[in-house]
Amino acid sequence: MGTAGFVRFPLIRAVLVAVAAAAALVPVPARLVDRLYSGGLYTRVQPALTTISNLTPIALFDVLAITVVGVWAALAWRDIRRGPRGRAAGRVLIRTATWTAAFYVAFLAAWGLNYRRVPLVDALPFDASRVTSAAARDAAAVSVERVNALHDGAHASGWPAADAIDGDLAAGFRRAIVELGRGAAIVPARPKRSVLDLYFRRAGVDGMTDPLFLETLVSSGVLPFERPFVVAHEWSHLAGFADEGDANFVGWLACMRSSIASQYSGWLFLYEQLAPAIGPRDAAPIAARLADGPRADLRAIRNRFVRQVSPRVAAAGWRAYDAYLRANRVEGGANSYALVVRLVLGARLPSGAPVLP
Repeated sequence: MGTAGFVRFPLIRAVLVAVAAAAALVPVPARLVDRLYSGGLYTRVQPALTTISNLTPIALFDVLAITVVGVWAALAWRDIRRGPRGRAAGRVLIRTATWTAAFYVAFLAAWGLNYRRVPLVDALPFDASRVTSAAARDAAAVSVERVNALHDGAHASGWPAADAIDGDLAAGFRRAIVELGRGAAIVPARPKRSVLDLYFRRAGVDGMTDPLFLETLVSSGVLPFERPFVVAHEWSHLAGFADEGDANFVGWLACMRSSIASQYSGWLFLYEQLAPAIGPRDAAPIAARLADGPRADLRAIRNRFVRQVSPRVAAAGWRAYDAYLRANRVEGGANSYALVVRLVLGARLPSGAPVLP
């Protein structure tokens, strides 16, 4: 029985929509999600789905999206041709609601329930008193020292191919997960380009995790020295860290435990997060210590955003993503990206070791 025939049955449609509504609205204890889903079912789902998606350089998410849109449009056109319009509109509405419910349930089962787990700020030893302006200034100064020291070696070592799995980064990621004592022991996803690439570049989106086939999609606009951190961030999502701030933190930890090139990428990212957090007056003397190489790389990052990003597209995209995150119970919405600073300053590893070296 095909999908179209399957969803014709009113009872099945009603049950599917009811299940999706219940899944969206009924609260589930975060620790239960951690134990049964993020640390249980998901640890079996991720390796299987990513292993399958790694078999092809084509983003399966793109194939699915194009197929679904095409079939939906064809069925809607068929209904309109058969008329009358009122009945056709009803069929289209019911089909849309049914398909949306089905995809939402699949999204939650494949990855989406990770949004409801215990966030790292509550799961790790965390001292809010350590999150101060002085600590942020010190961390920014350390970031400048590290990018200055790592720049030449990172550029000399070269960067992995855009579509290749970096073995050093994968090993560093595994070490970070072990030290955290959280997250799935993932199968790393090969970075892929998406048909959404033009939108990514215009909206200022560096990467995306496909929540159905668990793929890593990376914008073609990302510069080579940005890519290790971007990939590590997306792999953090694959490891079950759905919150953007958590994924930034885990991705940074992974870079710190990897090659010189990945370390440089991670420190460059952290400096970009810390500089606006401490304000222009405190940031200026620290920025003045940047060597020519890192300064040129930061300028290149700014220039690519100026060249590629449309402010209007970016604003609309981030509003939509903020709404998506809040719908998935991320209270900070898109602002959750910046929470990495709080975690770097205030968190400790379960072993009691500080996060900053």
